[in-house]
Amino acid sequence: MRLIVVSGLSGSGKSVALDMLEDLDFYCVDNIPAGLLPGFIAYTVRTSESTYRQTAVGVDARNRPEDLAEVPRLVETLGKSGIACETLFLRADRETLLKRFSETRRRHPLTRHGVGLMEALEQEERLLAPLANAADLTIDTSRLSVHELRELIRGRVVDRAKSGPSLLFQSFAYRHGVPDDADFVFDARALPNPYWDPALRELTGRDEPVAQFLDREAEVNRFFEDVRDFVARWLPSLVRSNRSYLTVAVGCTGGQHRSVYLAERLAAHFRGSNGVALVSHRDLTSRRHE
Repeated sequence: MRLIVVSGLSGSGKSVALDMLEDLDFYCVDNIPAGLLPGFIAYTVRTSESTYRQTAVGVDARNRPEDLAEVPRLVETLGKSGIACETLFLRADRETLLKRFSETRRRHPLTRHGVGLMEALEQEERLLAPLANAADLTIDTSRLSVHELRELIRGRVVDRAKSGPSLLFQSFAYRHGVPDDADFVFDARALPNPYWDPALRELTGRDEPVAQFLDREAEVNRFFEDVRDFVARWLPSLVRSNRSYLTVAVGCTGGQHRSVYLAERLAAHFRGSNGVALVSHRDLTSRRHE
């Protein structure tokens, strides 16, 4: 039996995540009152009914604070009883959430009794803090399309159950900030930069000429080996401590060449090594490969 508690900020993609899980044969229930979770689990997940073999429940901020605070303890208790139970939390930055609510003209669930949207977002973050802090996997959807989020759910949550821990190697641009959901961050800005070669400037780290340029640089290879060895050395310890997900972020100035190349190379190295290794490029602007 497997149970996934899906929570997150309004507008961050919680419904998309639940829809994807339902498409992948999970029994899904959204907006269940947190206080009813123990009874719901006893009726579903704790039975031998095949219908509930994979179950996902959505929990949002429209609950009593004391009930929300109990959810992480419930998840921990279920895990100790032998049920594969985890919490998925989705978030996005404030600017993105405001833009999404403006574009869709949807009403935030906490905007009532004269509460404005900004205040509702702040209140929601406070209410959901216990779930956010205890989450097994946090996904920042600020720069993800619906399609990208669905594929990330498939790769990180569903496929992981078939083959072990889920590794995500993510490239990013420092000019746009460090990813909030990264476990480890490595800075590649000191490495030789293909951007300064006019023939490579408009290409990306997924293009062969850029890869060949970086392959020839001893510093780049040492950087790759250091990150590779660090992850390989500590991954077993993380797995033993019941960590199912690990996000490794590699950044460079523009997020187009060095970080993209390194994320691709690291994912290729760890792919198939008793787990799932995915790659994501947060700030890559070229879409020619997609």
